[in-house]
Amino acid sequence: MAPFITSTHFFTIDKPISLFFCRRLVSLFLCQTIINRRMSVLVNKNSKVIVQGFTGSEGSFHAQQMIEYGTNVVGGVTPGKGGTLHLEKPKTGADTSIIFVPPAFAADAIMEAADAGIKVIIAITEGIPVSDMMRAKPYIKERGAILIGPNCRIGIVSKSGTLTYEAADQVAKAGLGVSTAIGIGGDPIIGTSTKQAVEMLMNDPETDAIIMIGEIGGNYEAEAARWVRETGNKKIVVGFIAGQTAPAGRRMGHAGAIIGGADDTAEAKMRIMRENGIFVADSPAEIGATMLKALGITA
Repeated sequence: MAPFITSTHFFTIDKPISLFFCRRLVSLFLCQTIINRRMSVLVNKNSKVIVQGFTGSEGSFHAQQMIEYGTNVVGGVTPGKGGTLHLEKPKTGADTSIIFVPPAFAADAIMEAADAGIKVIIAITEGIPVSDMMRAKPYIKERGAILIGPNCRIGIVSKSGTLTYEAADQVAKAGLGVSTAIGIGGDPIIGTSTKQAVEMLMNDPETDAIIMIGEIGGNYEAEAARWVRETGNKKIVVGFIAGQTAPAGRRMGHAGAIIGGADDTAEAKMRIMRENGIFVADSPAEIGATMLKALGITA
């Protein structure tokens, strides 16, 4: 019987296998292939795996698990430890790499793997700076390598609870992660403004990009958009405004969702967002796809 997946374990018909890969969607292909060759897509039993960041705590722990479950780990690399043994494995060549390097150095590790002729590169590291990945992705593509991962953590700010769920679902289905989702409320006077919530996420090292969901009425979204630009557009921001068909003077849903002036309309807010460097989704169904496009990731 073919295996099946839950959020934390990989199961076959006779025993559960707690492989670390299965906690991360980006490494699902590798996890599947090790257990069942019929599911082979990127690697198989003959793949020779090298571990970058081999002697660190994460690399050591997971490499040991890989070896115990039959992955053909042929060695690993760690700066300054060439020519030594670790887990009884030499540090030698391979055709597949799995990366456990800290975020600040992970993009370089990805590019080094591609330079060495590795054709399948699996980046487990989370929180690699988006600017680094924008360099690394075209670099490895030019060298004919396939990259799986890394994870990217998206922060969500929204006036709408329903659209918060929708955005989080789209982010997850896009293979990204959610760092924090903040529902700020839709009344005319609220405790935390859109700008304040966006600022929190902009200053959060655990958030790589931001989704800002607003609606007609008030100036919260315009204020936040202008602040994003004034502070240098430090992170990618995707925006969406609900109520694009709402008539002037009529409240739509939330108490604060009423058009009171020319800048309160969805059209005006979307224009202001674009003018300030925010990537705007025209439909709520396009939020995830817009984020992928902004990040330069092909769906």
